[in-house]
Amino acid sequence: MKFADLGLSDELLRAIDESGYSEPTAIQAGAIPSVLMMRDMIGIAQTGTGKTASFVLPMIDILAHGRTRALMPRSLILEPTRELAAQVAENFEKYGKYHKLSMALLIGGVQMGDQVKALEKGVDVLIATPGRLMDLFERGKILLTGCNLLVIDEADRMLDMGFIPDIENICTKLPANRQTLLFSATMPPPIKKLADKFLSNPKTIEVARPASRNENIEQFVVKTSERGKRDMLRGLIEAEDIGTAIIFCNRKTTVRELAKSLQRHGYKAGEIHGDMDQSSRIAELDRFKAGTINILVASDVAARGLDVKGVSHVFNFDAPWHPDDYVHRIGRTGRAGAKGRAFTLVTPSDDEAVDNIQKLTGYKIPVHGGAAPIDDAAKADDADASEPRRGRSRGGRGGKGASKPDKAPARAAAPETRPAKPRREDRKPKHDDLDGPDDGWNGPTPGFLSVGFGN
Repeated sequence: MKFADLGLSDELLRAIDESGYSEPTAIQAGAIPSVLMMRDMIGIAQTGTGKTASFVLPMIDILAHGRTRALMPRSLILEPTRELAAQVAENFEKYGKYHKLSMALLIGGVQMGDQVKALEKGVDVLIATPGRLMDLFERGKILLTGCNLLVIDEADRMLDMGFIPDIENICTKLPANRQTLLFSATMPPPIKKLADKFLSNPKTIEVARPASRNENIEQFVVKTSERGKRDMLRGLIEAEDIGTAIIFCNRKTTVRELAKSLQRHGYKAGEIHGDMDQSSRIAELDRFKAGTINILVASDVAARGLDVKGVSHVFNFDAPWHPDDYVHRIGRTGRAGAKGRAFTLVTPSDDEAVDNIQKLTGYKIPVHGGAAPIDDAAKADDADASEPRRGRSRGGRGGKGASKPDKAPARAAAPETRPAKPRREDRKPKHDDLDGPDDGWNGPTPGFLSVGFGN
């Protein structure tokens, strides 16, 4: 099947073709005709399946046939995080360049005044996180009575972040006679209840079990100790042919400290987590996409929906607390038919987490046997890594990772000679170490996006 078979306009097909795509994914082939027929729809698809385009593309054609630049938003897309909202905005800009539609992005961490000005001009597409949208609504800055198309994206993530009451409240502000599209990787009972309440006779499209194994991703667990994690990680990075890699941690403090540790060891590493303001997060992602850095250390704020081409590896520095997060983390690689590799560093205390992941995915993750065992007594904190280690080349870290000249098994880097001391991430986390909802307003920082499509 081709995109031309789905009933999309010539202008839209031209934009799709210029983006390098010709054949729709399964979720796109199933969803686009139903959306164009103005049906309510539930789309169940795991990350990396092209879900975003499955609603962005038909929305552009639907809105193009109506009255543009209405005083009130004509459509609304709800996303759980700022990054996902910004990514959807990029999709609208890319595919809608031959249509004269306007768009506004309402997210926390940027100036509210600029967003209000954009709303006063009138927009066709409103892309928002629930917290900022409700904040503006309660201030009397926005009306949703003209919004006839609603998309609730990443519904299970909304549930995890506690946004379901906000979504229910938002739904009551929209016209009852509207088209509603709900997308989710899983359908837990609260999401099913939400769909039953706010969707009318929806068509359900499920393209794959959300917990099924992605055959394009080679998965491994790597046994180590708490003190041995950093050296084990560096040993894996040296042994693997790294193009670009994302390293996930459970705590914001771990993200910051690990990124600094990798930088001290000569790696081109950056960081992204919920304590960073929006402009800093966008700047770091742009550096990663441009190749200025090729390793991004991240909290789970980056786990869902971010589509960065060519991510060759995902490393779970910490085994995720929730098995669903594992699926979304490793889904950053092996996208669009490419191959990827995912490594999860595990300690004896992670046995239950690994069991839960394997139960969810129905796949027993093999143990990676290439990394050398860690001698706890000899481990050090790596707080001082200014001296390069003998036998370790520092070439190649700007683009591809360390080479494997003789395909020897990966070995952890040699233990450091300084005495070990506990790292912050080894201690019991405080409440403010954990990532929570990230879409609250964090102050007047730049970065608001409001664009028009076409000339």
